[in-house]
Amino acid sequence: MMDDRDLLSRAARLALRGHGHAEPNPSVGCIIADRNGRIAGRGRTQRPGGPHAEVMALRQAGDDARGGTAWVTLEPCNHHGRTPPCVEALLAAGIARIVVGTVDPNPLAAGGIARLRAAGVEVVVIDDVPAVRRLHASFLHRINASRPWIIAKWAETADGDLIAPPGLPPTISSPASHRMVHRERGRVDAILTGIGTVLADDPRLDARVSRARRNPRRVVLDPDLELPPTARMLQASDGGPVMAITDEKAISRHPERADALRGLGVEILTIPWAAPASSDAPSRFARRLTAEGCRHLFEALARDHEVATILTEAGPGVLHGLFDHQLIDAALVFTSTERFEPSTGAPPHPRDRLDHRRFEIVWQGVRGGDAVAWWQRRD
Repeated sequence: MMDDRDLLSRAARLALRGHGHAEPNPSVGCIIADRNGRIAGRGRTQRPGGPHAEVMALRQAGDDARGGTAWVTLEPCNHHGRTPPCVEALLAAGIARIVVGTVDPNPLAAGGIARLRAAGVEVVVIDDVPAVRRLHASFLHRINASRPWIIAKWAETADGDLIAPPGLPPTISSPASHRMVHRERGRVDAILTGIGTVLADDPRLDARVSRARRNPRRVVLDPDLELPPTARMLQASDGGPVMAITDEKAISRHPERADALRGLGVEILTIPWAAPASSDAPSRFARRLTAEGCRHLFEALARDHEVATILTEAGPGVLHGLFDHQLIDAALVFTSTERFEPSTGAPPHPRDRLDHRRFEIVWQGVRGGDAVAWWQRRD
């Protein structure tokens, strides 16, 4: 007998290959077996306007789908959008049993389970498969909240350092971990960083792997409008758009900076910021981020740019600010085997914010010797 949970996990892994090009649709996976239990079809969501996962799997299965079972990570849609309802395709193919990994909360697309059952199809819902929960977490969040799903990403040494000491190469992670980061960048809508990271590291923050789906929008938290026109992220023609998130007062003080950035194609958005603190500690950034400012920023990104997922690659100040306002939904943490001398005067470690009462590890792996953990907010 086939294992429903295992098949849903396999369908979720299949769907992950579509992350980054199915959006704004959820990336769904579907596996179909014939009446004898032989896998006959597999499919995942194609680009917007293209076939959904169920249709792709049905095309591959052909007549073998009749009387068979389908495992699908998300409730089949029941509405006419850019494509016909998947429910109609499943009924026409004669599928006898369907195992669903997630009930669709979108009122426009929901109702597929009820319609299938009304037509005599056996429908089983198993909504606690870890791989499926991870797959659709950002989609469910987008439907139920007014802001994007925000992922914190950082690399650390075995003894917890976030940066290498002076005189040593700045890279902590392995090449394999770097490739994974670039793939993740190609799956999100935006990358968020702070001006401190830009001034210290001058990152490009683009997706430089052959399998990257797209180059995401680069969003820089820059309350004093310090983003230099010579920054590498502004020089590359193949990167995603750049936004500077600043203070209205900074534009008034430095109109020439704003004009120069706009001339380079940078979009400037102003949000409310707290007054700067006198401390020079890296964590001072956390105190400048306000709840109102964060709400303004993330609602604008979702509303004006259809940003549903954000990867945060920033220093401890930005990360702690987002944790303070309970805006981190997931964390991608790389831990290398490197060990350095203990840092002095370092800010609190963001890992300390991954309280097991609020977050859980949903995936662990190894990349080039680095331990990788994917944390996710508990339901």
